[in-house]
Amino acid sequence: MADKKLITPRKLQGFWELMPNEELVFEDILDKLKNVFKNNCFLPLDTPNVEYSEILLAKSGGDLDKEIYRFTKGDNDICLRYDLTVPLARFVSMNYNILDFPFKRFQIGKVYRGERPQKGRFREFYQCDADIIGESLPLTYDAECIKLYEPCFKALNLETIVEISNRKILAGFFESLGLENKTVDLMIVVDKVDKLSKDDIISLLKENGLNDNQIDDLFTILNAKGSFEEIKNKIKNITDKSTFQEGLSELEIVNSRLQAMRMRDDTYCFNLAIVRGHNYYTGTVFEAYIKGKRNLGAIGGGGRYDNLCGHFIDKQVQGVGMSIGITRLFDILRTENMIDFNTSSVDVGIITFDEETLNYGLSLMTELRENGIKADVLNEEKSFKAKMKEANRKQIPFIIICGEDELKSNTYTLKNMETSTQVVLPLSKIIQELNKK
Repeated sequence: MADKKLITPRKLQGFWELMPNEELVFEDILDKLKNVFKNNCFLPLDTPNVEYSEILLAKSGGDLDKEIYRFTKGDNDICLRYDLTVPLARFVSMNYNILDFPFKRFQIGKVYRGERPQKGRFREFYQCDADIIGESLPLTYDAECIKLYEPCFKALNLETIVEISNRKILAGFFESLGLENKTVDLMIVVDKVDKLSKDDIISLLKENGLNDNQIDDLFTILNAKGSFEEIKNKIKNITDKSTFQEGLSELEIVNSRLQAMRMRDDTYCFNLAIVRGHNYYTGTVFEAYIKGKRNLGAIGGGGRYDNLCGHFIDKQVQGVGMSIGITRLFDILRTENMIDFNTSSVDVGIITFDEETLNYGLSLMTELRENGIKADVLNEEKSFKAKMKEANRKQIPFIIICGEDELKSNTYTLKNMETSTQVVLPLSKIIQELNKK
């Protein structure tokens, strides 16, 4: 054994791992979001972490292709999923004849992107999606997905602001310049507006064929932000191209539906610089930010993808969805001290003193658990004082003392560890007290 070479324990950079107290909070967040989705009539779905490469690469494109984890196993060419939307399209295509449309589903799961790890960017992270798929989807569903951010963030005691655009506006503008064949490349440039300097963006635009006047018009569009009426007045006369005007008209309808759904004016706005990085988006697009903290970056986004299933079945299937980057959101909440990790997996600790009281304590623990109370016996052979210190260290909020006197009287001392107050009660009363907390 002395000659055994030990392996240094280490973890791949950019991959997700939490301490148990953090994991408790994280799972609580997931549970709250699942309840929101269910309350809004979305059904749960789970798809594999791996897919055939031809499925996942069907319509990724742009910089994303470089980030996909792709490998072979036997004769299979496979990829780790980079989002949850393409697998959804595959699922819908395979089950098209048995699904009821519109099909509303939510999914929370890990996705993988081989980008450079940095603050707020991970190679493995959770996504949380809600999508609506149908043979023909009115724009009302776009508004419903945007509105969904409100109850999601409310459940987490946060406020959000959603910035909304429509890719047809920029696509129509590029068409008016005769650059429709450059639309994909130009959208990638626009998506970097918040990441690069204006000079760098201008340089990239010129490389793609825009002159100074056209760049000025483009920045008039990209700088349009505010209410629908405000952005409409700024850009409505830039071009009469039908695609451009259609995008503007669709935004007007989405705005009308959001108002009908009573989405507060201070929780959304229009920002025509929003395009999203995925090329499968075809109309409405949006990104969500923690209110007052836009500098921390987007923690969610989504949009409409009318043509996604067309790669898998010969039918017109429309979709719209929203996503929350749960890992990124959690990292922000942790870094910004916006979340409390002072929590315990135990509601009440039971202190015993010898073999007889230990067995009685174990029976007591079992009955408390059967009544929905997270009880645990502090079972190590330590002194009473050491066990109390252990309870404080583990932040256990209540202690039940189970000694000889308690066994004889069939009552127990319940101690509140925060206030140091204690009462002597029968078990039935203790259960009532703990279930009030």
